[in-house]
Amino acid sequence: MASGYTQQDIEKMAAEIESLRSQLAAKEEVVSTLESEVVELESNITNLESNITSLESNITTLETDVTKLESHISKLEYELTWLRKKLFGKMSERFISSDPDSRQLDIFGDQLSDKEREELERAAAQEQKLITTTLTTKTSRTPRKDISLENLRVEETVIDPEGINYEEYVCIGSEVTNKLAYKPAEFYVKRIIRRKFALKNQSEQQNEGKERPTILIASLPESPIHKCMAETSLLTEIIIQKYLYHIPFHRQIARFADLGVRISSSTMGDWFSQSCELLKPLYDHLRRRVLSTDYIQVDESTLPVIDNEKRRAVKGYLWVVRNPDNGEVFFHYDRGSRSEKTAMMLLHDFKGAIQSDGYQVYKRFEALDGKLMLGCWAHARRKFDEALAENKKLATEALLQIQSLYAIEREADEMGATPEQRRELRRTKAYPILVTFEKWLFENYKTLLPQSRTAKAISYTYSLFPKLSRYHLDGRYRIDNNLVENAIRPLAIGRKNYLFCGNSEAATRAAVMYSLLGSCKAAGVNPTEWLEDVLSKMYSYSKGKGNLEILLPHLWRKSQTCVK
Repeated sequence: MASGYTQQDIEKMAAEIESLRSQLAAKEEVVSTLESEVVELESNITNLESNITSLESNITTLETDVTKLESHISKLEYELTWLRKKLFGKMSERFISSDPDSRQLDIFGDQLSDKEREELERAAAQEQKLITTTLTTKTSRTPRKDISLENLRVEETVIDPEGINYEEYVCIGSEVTNKLAYKPAEFYVKRIIRRKFALKNQSEQQNEGKERPTILIASLPESPIHKCMAETSLLTEIIIQKYLYHIPFHRQIARFADLGVRISSSTMGDWFSQSCELLKPLYDHLRRRVLSTDYIQVDESTLPVIDNEKRRAVKGYLWVVRNPDNGEVFFHYDRGSRSEKTAMMLLHDFKGAIQSDGYQVYKRFEALDGKLMLGCWAHARRKFDEALAENKKLATEALLQIQSLYAIEREADEMGATPEQRRELRRTKAYPILVTFEKWLFENYKTLLPQSRTAKAISYTYSLFPKLSRYHLDGRYRIDNNLVENAIRPLAIGRKNYLFCGNSEAATRAAVMYSLLGSCKAAGVNPTEWLEDVLSKMYSYSKGKGNLEILLPHLWRKSQTCVK
């Protein structure tokens, strides 16, 4: 062949070319596979990068959450410490610092004038003197008083030596040992027998023209409740046991059963409700007397009441209004409401000074004519006492200034000051402290976080400062509302025992009884003797046979000798 290649060479070369093509195709397939894997890997890398970004975002979120939780834990630990102190620690509202140097007044900085500093130094010195006296008095041990036995019946038991021969011995005296014994309460039947008398010789009396009844029988003594088997003494016992000693009806029923008398719960409930209805006009007189004064103290307290529609106990409120001058007090229940509407209905017609805590409902009265609103320093003091663990420095400064105000009140008490003397003492000593304290509140609030306990204490006190400072205007006004809070304590004890009132009517009856028995305590009257006497008279007095108002404890006391 001209080309020099034989047919065999050409076929061989063609076979090689085919082989190379086959290898190339295989390589291309491998390349394609690798390219596909590269694309997949790139996609995986993109997904991983996205996951990394998401995880980084989650880490940031978790770090933020951890910071918030640490802050919340810190707050809860503080509140737990405060609650433990509240439950188990010594929580005296009259704060006394253990550091004798803590009363130095340079802690107030440069904002006080020299005159203001002098006023505070005098007040603090007086307070230190009073506290020292108080602490010294408390450390002296008071001997135990003997139990009073003079008004008790004495039952004597004479014991002679066993086997003594009285012919050989003569009695030369006695050794007397007194033991206080107890006899359980006793039920008895008080049987009233009214004898009937018939006129003798009726025909002769008629012939003489004399008109006389042929049959005579004495009238049945008046009973508080018509056709009620319970005598006044038993009705009194049931009421006193529940509202003075806080024993629920079901416990009284069990106790009476142990004494041999079975009384159903419905019967006891009827006796009580009818007794309350009988006493309701007296309660109304008490309300009018308290609201006719020119100075009252007001507070509210919870009273769980069964809601028949919801079939569970709901939180209700009793309002309490007290006359600080004589201690007369009444409780008011209005379907359990604590609303502004209820407060307005209760006090709308009152003219004079109203002392209350910082509950916002009372703010409405500030704008009404004829009403002067007073605050309660005890509430302000508690706020700073609660802030001691959080900010001891500022809380201590505030408590020292409040203590100075109370020291002036104790000074007035010890000297037996008249209202006019007390007013003058407040004007010259307390008012400069009030002026200084108001400036202190304003300056220090700006340095605190709004949500801290100290800031809240300062904000509470500063917002109420006009009300808090007005007590200096009249020597009759109290520095705090503690006495009306004391009047509420029986209600708090009662809640722990009978837990709730069965309905709104029961809550209203509770208001009646707490009012009358609370006024007995204020008047120094034995509540059992008062209630038994008043129950025996209420029916006839309510029919116009006597002046109902003289049965109120403070007026009743004047004609009785059963004063404690």
